[in-house]
Amino acid sequence: MEQDTDGITGLSSAEVLQRLKQDGYNELPSSKRRNIFRIALDVVKEPMLLLLVACGTLYFAIGDIKEAVILISFVFVVIGITLYQERKTERALEALRDLSSPRAMVIRDNMHVRIPGREVVTGDIVIVSEGDRVPADAVLLNANNITVDESLLTGESVPVRKSSWDGKQEMNTPGGDDLPFIYSGTLIVQGQGTARVLKTGLNTELGKIGKILQVLEPEETLLHKEVRRLVRNFTIFAVTLSALVIVVYGITRANWSNGFLAGLTLAMAILPEEFPVVLTIFLALGAWRISKEHVLTRRVSAIETLGAATVLCVDKTGTLTQNRMSVEKLFCNNEFYDLNRDHAKPLPENFHQLLEFAILSSQSDPRDPMESALKGLGNELLSHTEHLHTDWNMEHEYPLSKELLAMSRVWKSADGKDYVIAAKGAPEAIADLCHMSPEEKQHLSDQVSIMAGEGLRVLGIAKAYFSLHNLPRIQHDFDFQFIGLTGFADPIRPSVPGALQECYGAGIRVIMITGDYPVTAKSIAAQIGLSGADDVITGQELDTLRDEELRERLKAVNIFARVVPEQKLRIVDALKANGEIVAMTGDGVNDAPALKSAHIGIAMGARGTDVAREAASLVLLDDDFSSIVKSVRMGRRIYDNLKKAMAYILAIHVPIAGISLIPVLFGWPLILMPVHIAFLELIIDPSSSVVFEAEAEETDTMKRKPRRFDERLFNKRTFGISLLQGCVVLAIVLGIFIVSMHLGQTETQSRALTFTTLIIANLGLILTNRSWSRTIVSTLGIKNRALWGVVSGAMVFLALTIYVPFLQTLFRFSTLHPFDIGIGFGAGLLSVGWFETMKLYAQLKNKKVNRD
Repeated sequence: MEQDTDGITGLSSAEVLQRLKQDGYNELPSSKRRNIFRIALDVVKEPMLLLLVACGTLYFAIGDIKEAVILISFVFVVIGITLYQERKTERALEALRDLSSPRAMVIRDNMHVRIPGREVVTGDIVIVSEGDRVPADAVLLNANNITVDESLLTGESVPVRKSSWDGKQEMNTPGGDDLPFIYSGTLIVQGQGTARVLKTGLNTELGKIGKILQVLEPEETLLHKEVRRLVRNFTIFAVTLSALVIVVYGITRANWSNGFLAGLTLAMAILPEEFPVVLTIFLALGAWRISKEHVLTRRVSAIETLGAATVLCVDKTGTLTQNRMSVEKLFCNNEFYDLNRDHAKPLPENFHQLLEFAILSSQSDPRDPMESALKGLGNELLSHTEHLHTDWNMEHEYPLSKELLAMSRVWKSADGKDYVIAAKGAPEAIADLCHMSPEEKQHLSDQVSIMAGEGLRVLGIAKAYFSLHNLPRIQHDFDFQFIGLTGFADPIRPSVPGALQECYGAGIRVIMITGDYPVTAKSIAAQIGLSGADDVITGQELDTLRDEELRERLKAVNIFARVVPEQKLRIVDALKANGEIVAMTGDGVNDAPALKSAHIGIAMGARGTDVAREAASLVLLDDDFSSIVKSVRMGRRIYDNLKKAMAYILAIHVPIAGISLIPVLFGWPLILMPVHIAFLELIIDPSSSVVFEAEAEETDTMKRKPRRFDERLFNKRTFGISLLQGCVVLAIVLGIFIVSMHLGQTETQSRALTFTTLIIANLGLILTNRSWSRTIVSTLGIKNRALWGVVSGAMVFLALTIYVPFLQTLFRFSTLHPFDIGIGFGAGLLSVGWFETMKLYAQLKNKKVNRD
């Protein structure tokens, strides 16, 4: 029985809305999404907030009610900021969950539409094909060679055969061959068909046993491990040093309550609790931002790896080309017919049979681009002839296999006795079916080379007749006669040449893998500007190469032609053995091993199977090569900005910790109290997680080589510069405090001036770390609304603490004169001036190199 959807209109939009309202969405209870109270509870458990609460409690104990109330108020402000960040992250993850919902092809309002699986309703007509996950429990109206893996429900790994519904059978439990029912969550291993949905959501077999399919689980990535190690080391250091400060302060000054405050303040100053928060926010929002470039992130680790990718292995059809096939050339009886040149003329009778059998070998309701092109051409050129057979019945199909790249369809007319068999496939497979002599095969190969040399994808067409009742088991048992060749053109995507050059500029190699002929692959390679377009390895040659030979050839070859999906795994493994970081695209069931083996597996979203999507790290929603390049650019930007944020966090913690510790060691008045640390956190938290995350990419993002895969977030250079930034700020801020006290200013005046200098230096660190290649002045025009919100908020609040009497008392400040303010501003900006000078020097050096 053929998968024929003619005459099926499906549900109307109004019916769909009514059933959604009645039954709800087709989904199972997922992992509990955190509500605002749960998020708030998790936030309160953060070490920094626990330290603030401890300090507030201590102030209550010693009778300093004002200080205690303000500290507890800061707790609520920090909770508010963190809640905003967390909710933003949650919304990004929810958007990704919606995108990652399995897709379903349904017929609605007489149109084929692809929708999220959760929107399928009872009564929907669903089209299922090899590699698809079944979206709901359904009954097969048409089943064409369908086998289904039901192991998710039954535990049996052997796929079961399915048949068409006879109109009588009632739905039963999964398991057993030749039944017409398919079940939610199971996998179509082979064939295709049309089914009517009977049950959705919790009413499905999957719902009954409480399985959860769509859960976005956090992954322990290399970055997570590095950050966890950093936080652990800093925490041990902070706790040890804080305990030491409490003991030293209590013994030397005989004031244990102030000793505890000094110790807790130091712990707050050292503890880098922002690290894990920033990492989570960057990766979650990064995945959301990449989805805006039509790339769905299924595994967060892919975001880390994108910036390190050295090789992109891509399919030709649909990725480099538009996958919009049109029939350009026909070959029959030693004659060519060019449809572009001769289209105005009627199709010569000589070519009618070729087009007739090409259509008979295709689906009646095709979704394959080449089959659609054949049907469209047939409707246009054969509509008034006897060569279109809408009243014939399709009796059997011999599917394409890796052993024979050809398929045959067996037909019978309403009044005919004999079977009519139409076959199409790779020309060499059709030659095999037709049992051609070596001379005939060589002649055919010459004609194929002519067409493939024009960049056409070539299929051979053959016919056979059969009069016996029992059809043979394999296609080879028919007596096929060769009819001719069809040549299809698939224009390249206009964005590909530019994207390819961008890859080369970024030090990324691109390898094209196709099932087409070498000459076709070369033609496409020349059109897009692929380097090394003259050297090709074919699938047949690939099988003859030993692993060592393949690794050596791969150092220079960028085109693989006549490759079957199973061979992609060898290519990936050979590239990995050569030390490459590999991104690989794929769409079929057989692509899954290669996608899983690649460092970054990229599944096709538009034409890919669910199996490929599940094996991949990324899903290309529009199948466009330029979207892969955009995601690489975005991945590099995310990693760069994460590095800047982490460097800033380390840099600002150095002066805060130093100013908290040094006065205790030298017996000076304390400069920072818990309230000051809390105020600084109001700047540090949103700056590190929101400001840097929204920062624009560096100008050289796609002009530098990929970073090493094992490169640490804090390599020697990053750690050294961050530490130096922090030490310079610490030296200048301490210098301001020492000079101020030496000049006879009061403790409160000195503290106010020192704190003002520290705030300005903090804002300077934010501004200078926005870019490690461009100066502050050159980045001022780059849009970042969060940045100016933080800067203006910090300045306003600083002014209030200096000039509002209540806040002055709370922060233990005195009013500063304009001259003092100027000194604070000048010293704060001076603390980052050396880094700005270093940037200018690097720019001048690069300009000189470019001139030379």
